[in-house]
Amino acid sequence: MRPMTSSPDRGGPAQPLLLLNGLKKHFPIRGGLFGAAVATVRAVDGISFSVQKGETLGIVGESGCGKSTTARLLMRLLEPDAGSMVFDGEAVGQSAGTGGLALRDYRRQVQMVFQDSYASLNPRLPIQDTIAFAPRVHGLGAREARERAHELLEAVGLAPAQFARRYPHELSGGQRQRINIARALALQPRLVLLDEPVSALDKSVEAQVLNLLLDLKEKFGLTYVFISHDLNVVQYISDRVLVMYLGQVAEQGPVEAIYSRPAHPYTRALLASRPSMDPAKRRTEPPLTGDPPNPINPPSGCRFRTRCPFAEAVCAERAPVAADLGGGHEAFCHMALPGSGHSQAGRLAA
Repeated sequence: MRPMTSSPDRGGPAQPLLLLNGLKKHFPIRGGLFGAAVATVRAVDGISFSVQKGETLGIVGESGCGKSTTARLLMRLLEPDAGSMVFDGEAVGQSAGTGGLALRDYRRQVQMVFQDSYASLNPRLPIQDTIAFAPRVHGLGAREARERAHELLEAVGLAPAQFARRYPHELSGGQRQRINIARALALQPRLVLLDEPVSALDKSVEAQVLNLLLDLKEKFGLTYVFISHDLNVVQYISDRVLVMYLGQVAEQGPVEAIYSRPAHPYTRALLASRPSMDPAKRRTEPPLTGDPPNPINPPSGCRFRTRCPFAEAVCAERAPVAADLGGGHEAFCHMALPGSGHSQAGRLAA
């Protein structure tokens, strides 16, 4: 397969590929006679992070913490209520006239693979037409688009002669997810968003797809944002990890630091919840009890304080700021920040 070229690197390897600052998305709940907004769900509430070129950023958290909403904001399937997005030095705007990167150009460089491999495919289109559709929309001729579709089928391990004319219902779940990956690569993107891409697959097929993603990343020079609730999968594929809780960032840093030296009580609880094959390490009590608070009316201060065994008065009085633990490792916890007023301030990460 011939090498595929993507958009040029404008800022060099030191410049983040994607930079988010204060991104928010609130969903109004409407009621009453005239459908007025009676409450607001704070799905994503002021998150800030960066995605470096060539890395895989894993995003983890419980269901309902805002992971998938974040992915849709990054893809601009949802418009943020506040905050900024900068892609390789250019602000992501609505159109070319806004002075930034037009959404059409941005979406060509950023593609997404969804969790439901069947629902995200058109059941009436053969596989090769599904993959070739986006290149044709962006100006590629029919023949060239079809050739690219066949090349991508080979890249994801599906023989074009056997699979090109098949329909989605004729494929297994793992094969359909490979088609979704091929479709995401059809526009030669630089960033691929993967929202629970292997959660519906059997474990043996899951391993094959994960290894395929690693091979494609190296082959095409891709950058990934990998969203999953499976901590083991995230540890295997990620370079850095971001932990979300109730629409905000709880902790982020290199995968080795997060998994070996977690500094936030929520991160520690997530890691402790993983099943162990060692009888000596099995738990008799759950590491975390209770459900996350209602995102319509989140707790004051630290949002984790209602479930945290270390919560003190300062946790309710004000929200924690990022504590720099070195090496790009940050935790939003009063215990991780010296001088925060917590009785264990500065000792949690030790």
